[in-house]
Amino acid sequence: MGSCKSPYVVLLLYVLVFFVYQSFAFGVDTNQTAKLLVDASEASGRPISETMFGIFFEEFNNAGAGGLWAELVSNRGFEAGGPNVPSNIDPWSIIGNESSLIVSTDRSSCFDRNKVALRMEVLCDSQGANSCPDDGVGIYNPGFWGMNIEKGKTYSVVLYVRSSGSINVSVSLTGSDGLQKLAAANIIASGSEVSNWKKFKVMLEAQGTNPNSRLQLTTTRKGFIWFDQVSVMPLDTYKGHGFRKDLVQLLEDLKPQFMRFPGGCFVEGAWLRNAFRWKETIGPWEERPGHFGDVWMYWTDDGLGYFEFLQLAEDLGTLPIWVFNNGISHNDQVDTASVLPFVQEALDGLEFARGNPNSTWGSLRAAMGHPEPFDLRYVGIGNEDCGKKNYLGNYLKFYSAIKRAYPDIKIISNCDGSSQKLDHPADLFDFHFYTDDAKIMSSMAHQFDHTSRSGPKAFVSEYAVTTGSLLAALGEAGFLIGLEKNSDVVEMASYAPLFSNDRRANFAAIVFNSSHLYGTPSYWVQCLFNESSGATIFNATLKTNSSTDQVEQLLASAISWKNSENENSYLRIKIVNLGTNIVNLKIVVDGLEPNSINLSESTKTVLTSTNVMDENSLNEPKKVIPNRSLLEKAGEDGEDVEVVISPNSFTSIDFLIESS
Repeated sequence: MGSCKSPYVVLLLYVLVFFVYQSFAFGVDTNQTAKLLVDASEASGRPISETMFGIFFEEFNNAGAGGLWAELVSNRGFEAGGPNVPSNIDPWSIIGNESSLIVSTDRSSCFDRNKVALRMEVLCDSQGANSCPDDGVGIYNPGFWGMNIEKGKTYSVVLYVRSSGSINVSVSLTGSDGLQKLAAANIIASGSEVSNWKKFKVMLEAQGTNPNSRLQLTTTRKGFIWFDQVSVMPLDTYKGHGFRKDLVQLLEDLKPQFMRFPGGCFVEGAWLRNAFRWKETIGPWEERPGHFGDVWMYWTDDGLGYFEFLQLAEDLGTLPIWVFNNGISHNDQVDTASVLPFVQEALDGLEFARGNPNSTWGSLRAAMGHPEPFDLRYVGIGNEDCGKKNYLGNYLKFYSAIKRAYPDIKIISNCDGSSQKLDHPADLFDFHFYTDDAKIMSSMAHQFDHTSRSGPKAFVSEYAVTTGSLLAALGEAGFLIGLEKNSDVVEMASYAPLFSNDRRANFAAIVFNSSHLYGTPSYWVQCLFNESSGATIFNATLKTNSSTDQVEQLLASAISWKNSENENSYLRIKIVNLGTNIVNLKIVVDGLEPNSINLSESTKTVLTSTNVMDENSLNEPKKVIPNRSLLEKAGEDGEDVEVVISPNSFTSIDFLIESS
């Protein structure tokens, strides 16, 4: 081809030389310099609420059904198709064909609140001209996009059976096509034993592993068999209380100070008939009717009910915040003059949680295995209902009744008091904010700068940038720094949504499938704020030589906190850089004893990536995670430190403080 350069290459070289010349001639610098002045004196410090950061659980994107709640069977009572028969039994499916069996539903269950049962007419037999296949015919359930069965682990299978004659039913855990046999046992009973409904419990130890398994109920014996309330639960759950251990571990790592539950829109329902009603979710799991969550459009058996939420909060060592329906859904509402039954339901719910074990509802809690009261101190009256016609009237009915019976309980209003004072009594006001723009979220750091300091405090119970990327997390980190700085008026904050099944969405703090999970960048941001609850925040002022736009892309805060494990004290500096430039940051700390910062044992944790739109996934669960290291070489002055802040990053620096 010869040695001559392409004209395009010559042009490129010319542009490059011109850019380099301009850079030297006019002082263009891709680095930004800034100074952070921290007043760490005792006079500067302000306490952050002990309950500042927590979690919010909503039954959304199969967060509970098929997620946090370890039940492996989907639609275990065959109720998801509604009370009419024939009813849709999805996701149950048939093993066999029309010549070998007919599967239908009827209302013959022994459970009054969920009457639908599955009826299986087996047409083939164990021998003769119309013999069944060797493996039998029957039904199978794939769970929630596959059951995770692990070798060596034991699974408790419970089912209710009735038959017109003797039975020999194979209960097995298999691969998704039924060929791989992981565990199996037979239920054999005479006709007299199963002429009425009978409960059977089978313990299956898995001989293999398959994250996409299913439960099979099969037989080779002709006749009629009815099944109802079929459950598969792993024995190995969090503290033995039925929660999926790996998901709860990620919650533990957040060190949440509270847990808001069970919603969200799930509490309201699109219609009141489908709202979450706590009395329908307690007692033996077989007797819970379940309900269709018509906001998020899927069925839940309510195995994860009011009692289980209270239990989980206790297991996590955090405070429960119960949100209940106030007679308002998305599409219908109860007049204030008729709302007293809803008020009584809330009072009964408080008695269930807090009443002595001899009280009407406290005795039911005790019967469920928890005689001691739960530590319920907060309630939310409705969700996002402010402005609806009957909300204020209904709210005041609930407020006065609850305060009379439980004067210590803090009551949360749905109305936003961040810009103007509320016109009704409340201990806290609820604030929600979602956006798909990270910079808008970061700008919300100033939302509470001018909020009245004499009114109810803010509970920021739902916030998120709805994309799941690193950029989203950085916008949220900027917002949280603003909440820290306004912690005299912001008492609580929680991200939403907490969980999502991978088949639903990746917009959540934690995403999972049947066997694996990962924290999104938003989850890791929350981890870097988990020491802020109960910490002390100091005045921290950023100064930069750059434009106003660049200043707004840089946010910082300074807190002191103590490590409960080793009793070490730290000064934590958090910096969000939403800009595309490196920032050379000089940190100047005043108000400490001379030489009290031990730089050699101080650390720097950075959340960043090569692309600001990077996300984590089941295939790359750690693509965007914090990277912790010892602090690089600092400046010469004892309390002045120079650090490099990467573009598009969230940096947390922990200075070890040693007292003289």
